[in-house]
Amino acid sequence: MRSGRLVASLALGLAACAPGAEPAASAIRFSDATREAGLVFVTTSGRKPSTQIVEVKGGGVALLDADEDGDLDVFVPNGATMDAPTEGPGARYFANELAGGALRFRDATAEAGLDFHRWGIGVAVGDANGDGHDDLYVTCYGENALFVGDGHGHFHERTQEAGGGGGKLWSAASAFGDLDQDGDLELYVANYLRFDLAHPPPPSTFKNAPVFTGPIPLPPEPDLLFENLGNGTFGDVSERSGIRAVAAAYGLGTVILDFDQDGRPDVYVGNDSTPNFLFVNRGSLVLEERGAHGGLAYNADGMAQSTMGIAIGDVDGSGRPSVFTTNFSNDTNTLHVNRGGGLFDDQTRRHGLGMVSFPFVGWAAAFHDFDLDGDEDLLSFNGHVYPNATLERMDAGYAEPALLFAREGERFVHVAHPSACLAEPHVDRGAAFGDLDRDGDVDVVVSELNGPLRVLCNDSRARGWLVVALEPAVLGSTVELVAGGTTQTRWIHSGGSFVSASAQEAYFGLPRGATGADLTVRWPDGARRELSGVRADQRLVVRRD
Repeated sequence: MRSGRLVASLALGLAACAPGAEPAASAIRFSDATREAGLVFVTTSGRKPSTQIVEVKGGGVALLDADEDGDLDVFVPNGATMDAPTEGPGARYFANELAGGALRFRDATAEAGLDFHRWGIGVAVGDANGDGHDDLYVTCYGENALFVGDGHGHFHERTQEAGGGGGKLWSAASAFGDLDQDGDLELYVANYLRFDLAHPPPPSTFKNAPVFTGPIPLPPEPDLLFENLGNGTFGDVSERSGIRAVAAAYGLGTVILDFDQDGRPDVYVGNDSTPNFLFVNRGSLVLEERGAHGGLAYNADGMAQSTMGIAIGDVDGSGRPSVFTTNFSNDTNTLHVNRGGGLFDDQTRRHGLGMVSFPFVGWAAAFHDFDLDGDEDLLSFNGHVYPNATLERMDAGYAEPALLFAREGERFVHVAHPSACLAEPHVDRGAAFGDLDRDGDVDVVVSELNGPLRVLCNDSRARGWLVVALEPAVLGSTVELVAGGTTQTRWIHSGGSFVSASAQEAYFGLPRGATGADLTVRWPDGARRELSGVRADQRLVVRRD
């Protein structure tokens, strides 16, 4: 029998030696700017070392312009501990005080009115009450929370008045989207499992090592769907919508997006150890689960996976959103390519994303053109759930480096020697992506399990970028750019990464040699704007007529 170290080394070696392995020199460079930016904060999710499943999922992070001064601020839900689940260190809000290109954050939690100490996990961003300002929905172990923003960096909890709290469940991810197409945002909540803090389950084993129990055989909790009633309140339509027609699963991620491109937004749900869902929107808030029929429920081997992170991208230039998911170790991450008509194919190996992920437990992930060369790259973050994980014992370590893939033609090529801040092992969970320093490329804020937040600045310094912001920034909008003979598509959507909310902007790199581009913006209600000869290296605000 091979040792764990040999198995893991073999898996990595196969990927590194695959045709089209790492390019001679990757143009993608990140640096850790956490201390210089002043974003010094350590997250809480149970105590160290983790002893129960409720402690190991960690939490997310959100990027939004809460004070509407033109740059991205940071919100962290933060968690608590098993002995004091409603008395955690508290959520944090960091205002971005960018000046002269120097990135600097200030802890503005108190002046923002945020006094939230429950066990927060995930966060979604959207205009829940239709007043034109971003609001925050925080999923929790326990009652969820809705914070209404005023556009000046202040928030007020309105959970009781608005509804949508969800009861005393363990909710993981959530997403906003106009599912009934009446101009306001519904809210989908992916719930995980039933866990009693006072009576935790006895331990289990994994690869003959003692570990905590879960998710199987603990009972999963059914998901929730809240209809926006148009007056700042939400009503539970979980039964009427049809999402309760399927058996409950261990929900960890969700995205609201028009996957079959029929003009109605659908709901994708990533589940842990159970088949993933694709709820196809039939209109009038009726959702039909078609994950197995469409090819998204399982991988190419017909197996349900342990989906954690979700990334959306147009990987084949078709203008259709494909789905990449991160999974548990001793399995691969998975790329389902959208073939149209609600059908997807597992094309993981064809695109070079197979065995390299085998030793890793994957979480947050995103497609972005990090090197601004006209195609999207892929970045995912990793970290095991078992503190006693080692290569010898479990074929994987506890702390793990990120995985970076540069796009080369049809394939994603693993960058085996990335920047030091990506090569360092961490126990990462959530991450949010956006242009923090307004230099045109995509930066990252990463949330580590019971560890410090990290600000990873993109140092590509390439020319030929375009950042597109929509006004109004309606979720479900599509931005298409044509330049240099290629077409790139971005979607403004809610959900994805892992229990996090990235900036609701469209980021493009222009192909080398292209000096201008044609841009088409489509809002979900059918409104459309076309711009020709758009110059590169600018932040462009596109307003509806």
